Amino acid sequence: MPDVIRLYTETGWPALAAAGSEDYLVSYFTSDTGPLSQLVHLWRFADDGDRRAFWRRLTANDGVQGFVAQLRPMLQSQEVQLLAPAPWGQSP
Repeated sequence: MPDVIRLYTETGWPALAAAGSEDYLVSYFTSDTGPLSQLVHLWRFADDGDRRAFWRRLTANDGVQGFVAQLRPMLQSQEVQLLAPAPWGQSP
């Protein structure tokens, strides 16, 4: 996990920020309990088209792809969930 944190700090986040990710990112989290060595990120989009356009732009970005190429060998598993806000409480 220290290598992942270093890579995100030095390469990943600068590349993502330069690609315009800050308007979509809610936050990044690292696990403190439960399964260890997890990195979770939560993003918000206006709709499915907005989400698809965002990821299409990122996959075309050379800086982001250079970061992903370094990160991918460090991943043991990946899980993607599309979430809808509940009808109560705050939404990001």
